[in-house]
Amino acid sequence: MAPSHRTRVILTGLLILLFVAGSSQAVPGGIYGDEAKGDTDVAKTGCTCHSGNEIAPDDSVTVMVAEAPYEYNSTKVYTMKIQIIGGPEIGGSASAGFSMRVSAGALGAAAGYENLVQNGDDEFTLTHTEAGNNPSDRAWMFTWTPPESGSGDVTFWLAGNSVNGDGAPTGDAWNRLSFSLGEGDDSGSVRTIFAGNGDVAPPAADHGHVDLHHMGAPFRAHWLGLLGFGAVVAVIVFCGFFLRYGFSRHYEGRSNLIRLRMKHLRRGDQL
Repeated sequence: MAPSHRTRVILTGLLILLFVAGSSQAVPGGIYGDEAKGDTDVAKTGCTCHSGNEIAPDDSVTVMVAEAPYEYNSTKVYTMKIQIIGGPEIGGSASAGFSMRVSAGALGAAAGYENLVQNGDDEFTLTHTEAGNNPSDRAWMFTWTPPESGSGDVTFWLAGNSVNGDGAPTGDAWNRLSFSLGEGDDSGSVRTIFAGNGDVAPPAADHGHVDLHHMGAPFRAHWLGLLGFGAVVAVIVFCGFFLRYGFSRHYEGRSNLIRLRMKHLRRGDQL
């Protein structure tokens, strides 16, 4: 093979590699444009540029929506939480990202989370800006305004990635979640909906303490245990007073019957 031909082959290979690498780069500023529309909607298809396996989601990454109602009331505005758990260790310039779509209603950023935006004027979508791709807890709060009464079931689609922050897709992982909310009487009860293997770490201590519910001790059982312990202490104290003042020779308030018994015992000792 002539040197010139070999050089051309090498250069062609390098150009192909650069093209492939450039086409699979991450999008740190969120999902917009055609990537949030139709058949290429990342919320539905997943973040295929953020994994070594660009086809299948990774169940080691848990994608969840917390504080979701069991049923929605069209007159309320709901605040919910997106959180991503698992994947690579947090570090570098980014930690996670997401793209969400809803079939009806309007998505928006919750107070304090202005780094979440819609895809142009498409109120059915929501994603993060570049300023919102590095939360320390990989979590964001968002609002959902339901459609008018009579709209029926509403479907949510969510794709989230967990990244190592090195700017390249290698080592990152992603997963996706979809669920529906039916229209009905909202009792105020909320739930957490997630996709993944469920390997979720327990919550960290908050201001030096841990919620009893998260420690496996229901609130009622905790107080019943304290009441039982208090009852045992009260019985011990009562028995101590009874033994001390019920049979003491020096207690003036004892009954005549006890005094007679003690007198009889003293006489018997002298025999």
